[in-house]
Amino acid sequence: MNGIVFDIKRYAVHDGPGIRTTIFLKGCPLRCLWCHNPESFSPLVEEFYQEKRLGDKVVQDKVQIGKKYSVTDLVKEIEKDQLFFDESGGGVTFSGGEPLLQIDFLETMLRECKAMDFHTVVDTSGFAPKENFERITKNVDLFLYDLKQLNNKEHKQLTGVSNQQILDNLSYLIEQKKNLIIRFPMITGFNDSKEHIMEMIKFLTDLTYQSEIHILPYHRIGKDKYSRFEKENRMPDIPSMKEEDTLWAKELFEEAGFRVSIGG
Repeated sequence: MNGIVFDIKRYAVHDGPGIRTTIFLKGCPLRCLWCHNPESFSPLVEEFYQEKRLGDKVVQDKVQIGKKYSVTDLVKEIEKDQLFFDESGGGVTFSGGEPLLQIDFLETMLRECKAMDFHTVVDTSGFAPKENFERITKNVDLFLYDLKQLNNKEHKQLTGVSNQQILDNLSYLIEQKKNLIIRFPMITGFNDSKEHIMEMIKFLTDLTYQSEIHILPYHRIGKDKYSRFEKENRMPDIPSMKEEDTLWAKELFEEAGFRVSIGG
């Protein structure tokens, strides 16, 4: 069995506890306006040419996005970092794209990782069939779960998809008492109103979720990738948010009883 990976990030410290190896699986059904990984959109390996200037010469450089890995080969890559996992309480994080889009490969990789006693994290948008979550929950130690916008109409405008499946899957994971952290990408002018924050607090409280929230301030770090990887950029040209821009929201969440971090 093969999966398609577009990046492997070693020594990651913001994708779960300890020092981690983060595996970015290719393919995503969402088209979030602010996405900083546009190379993850297609589930396929992509190839194209970029022009590079070497002195007076312009050369065509072949670029490949994505690489096929067998389960065995990817496990070998992960095993290289076992010492760091053991010393830091870290492990493996599967991200994307949307990792549940490659559910067969993800399920197998999670099973292999748990067989080696690696701590496992899945970073997900939540947009996947419920049965996909049912297939992997027993082998996931922690979910990092995006909650972008509660208004369904606005969610569709921002991401291209309805939020109903996302909210239903979140309810399922909470009912199953799975460990999870809510990640809230905070975007200027799109979901950063006090009204929306209070709606999130009520929604999560009604679900009896009283755990941890990570506020992820919008940044423009992926802006140049769109032209480099020949993807359409529909995000308005707005500045990155600073940490201090989110402190008021952090205070509201904390007043409601949540543990809150800024930036993951």
